Amino acid sequence: MNKKSTLPLKLKQSHCAAATLFCYSVLTPIAGYAETESEAGTFRLSPIMVNDQAIADDDSESIVAKELWIGGKVATSIQDTPASVSVITEKEIKQRDASTTEEILEYSPGMVTGYYAADDRNDYFQIRGFSATTYRDGLTLGSMRGIREDAYAFERVEVIRGANSTLFGPADPGGSINFVSKQPKFYSFNNAFVTYGSNDHKEVGIDVGDTLDEDKTLAYRLTGKVKDSDREYDHSKDDSEFFMGGLTWEPTDYTKASLIIDYLKTDSTPNSGGSPTDKEYSRSNFYGEPDFNYHNVDRTSIAAMINHNFNNGFKAQGNLRYYDANESYAYLYLNDSSTRTTSEVPRGSGYGKSQTEQFIGNLIGQYDKDFGRIDSSTLLGVEYLNSSKLSGSNWGTADSIDVDNVVYSGAPTTTNIEMSQTDYVDKAVFLQQNIALDDRFIAAIGIRQDDVTLKEDESSDFSETSMRYALTYKVNKEFSTYISQVESVSPPSDGTKLIRGEQIEVGAKYAPSNMNALFSVAVYDLVKKNSQINIYDGTEISRETIGENQTKGIDLEVKAELTDSLSMTAGYSYMDSEVIEDDKYEGNKFVTAPHHIASLWSHYVLPRQDMTVGLGARYTGSYYFDAANTSKSEATVLFDASFSYNLSKDTNVSMNISNILDEQHQVGGFTAAYYNPSRDITLTLNHSW
Repeated sequence: MNKKSTLPLKLKQSHCAAATLFCYSVLTPIAGYAETESEAGTFRLSPIMVNDQAIADDDSESIVAKELWIGGKVATSIQDTPASVSVITEKEIKQRDASTTEEILEYSPGMVTGYYAADDRNDYFQIRGFSATTYRDGLTLGSMRGIREDAYAFERVEVIRGANSTLFGPADPGGSINFVSKQPKFYSFNNAFVTYGSNDHKEVGIDVGDTLDEDKTLAYRLTGKVKDSDREYDHSKDDSEFFMGGLTWEPTDYTKASLIIDYLKTDSTPNSGGSPTDKEYSRSNFYGEPDFNYHNVDRTSIAAMINHNFNNGFKAQGNLRYYDANESYAYLYLNDSSTRTTSEVPRGSGYGKSQTEQFIGNLIGQYDKDFGRIDSSTLLGVEYLNSSKLSGSNWGTADSIDVDNVVYSGAPTTTNIEMSQTDYVDKAVFLQQNIALDDRFIAAIGIRQDDVTLKEDESSDFSETSMRYALTYKVNKEFSTYISQVESVSPPSDGTKLIRGEQIEVGAKYAPSNMNALFSVAVYDLVKKNSQINIYDGTEISRETIGENQTKGIDLEVKAELTDSLSMTAGYSYMDSEVIEDDKYEGNKFVTAPHHIASLWSHYVLPRQDMTVGLGARYTGSYYFDAANTSKSEATVLFDASFSYNLSKDTNVSMNISNILDEQHQVGGFTAAYYNPSRDITLTLNHSW
């Protein structure tokens, strides 16, 4: 920003956490290694996140994020966050040409993605063996089921592993994913691209912005993309339109307000119907019905964020979002079984629609004070969520299909849907207290109370308290260690028992001063109680509740820019999952929970400086497809690559290849087999001005 700051030195060097439910005065007992010079001439560590104007990472310049931008680019230190955290920056997203949420996350430790690859209605990802709760700019999105957000809307994606309702409210215990929206910048930038690729993939996009006044207090940003594409199977399409506009007003160094409006429309095919389970089939085969399989989404989101620094240790921030979405789908799918003896495979049908309207807002106040050797940061917040969903679905049987001689029989004649209303209201209050002694010990205690009303056929009320404790020890500026205990709660999706999660985690982070790099390790023990899972008995799908599930494991991650030309991101996870309390499945492993996951992505700028190459490898160990542990995947390694060439200073052409060897394996199995995506090649021409 071009304006001259008038903030005191201490304010300018510390960070503000008043930033929505994800506020990292909530998340971490220290916001960054913000140093202030005391009267004795020593440097002290401040856990107080008090500066809205903190200069955050430039994600277009580095793959090594040093700060989190939770709540809309409010910067807090990753090194001192007492949790296992990964940040996928804009630069890394562009290097890998990641165009979906699954592709963005597939190089993150502890993540399993795309385990129902041919089912394209949803993005599929799990953290530490459990589902992840998703957020956008710190405000909850929920499960994202049925709507695949466009990755072109994000400048970075942040992954926080492990349970924590004290931070996020009702949530799944596996972890949380925060999508950070592109926001206006106080300088001029203009970029456009055109892409062509596999499956007749055609795409154009634009991202432009500038200031609107001479004093540079008002800035805008316009982002848009249109895609016309098929999918890898016959009779498919994957078309979408995305548009987003933003305004940011910053009249002084103490006040900032932003408004972001975006619209997403998709017209696609939900899936291929799966593949028969008796042998391996081509991924191009389509076993649905060409005139019946469809998936349409129409979604609008309006978000507003405002914060103010009173310049006396007190800060306040408010965040609001209105969300409206309409979804409709229909498809036929294979309903295969091991008892089948002919090439005639039974099929099932599914169709449904939903209308969702959501309003969420919070107000957060933070007071920071130092008492000699002790720094204190107190945060108090309230949040309100009101969500209403009118939805209905119909699942039944359909005409079988001869997989050796495919003849389509047409859409089902009956598609009646009985709609039902679900209302969800959450009123919450949360309090966090962070205390730092000198520059060594930082303690954090958090408590949150959620009062939830869930109304479907009848009304149910839940009142739950969640706690969080964390202690960080700063060995020196480069090395920190921590231990944390966190809890998660969420209303039941079936039955009357609340879903609870508890986690203990010990970790360490190292950021060497002579290298732009971050090394992290975390060891955890995570338990989830009263979890609902899908069970298929060969004839129908039902829901069952598991009494208690547990995962223990370790996550390792390295993000490093080894030289000016060579960067690397690497991760490894070991996970041991077990059902520890259930009449039927006790002692079994989780579905889609491999023991080992590893990945490596490297990117190199050639000495001639106008060419780059990238190479990546993703290893996923074998895992079970079903709760009974009767069928299992194979361990696999997939390779990806990229190449770019600068035609001029402002024009670049790039090629990205995922799954170079076109390796095919089964990633999911339920009523049919689902394979990993085939080799995909895209060629993009990018121009800036």
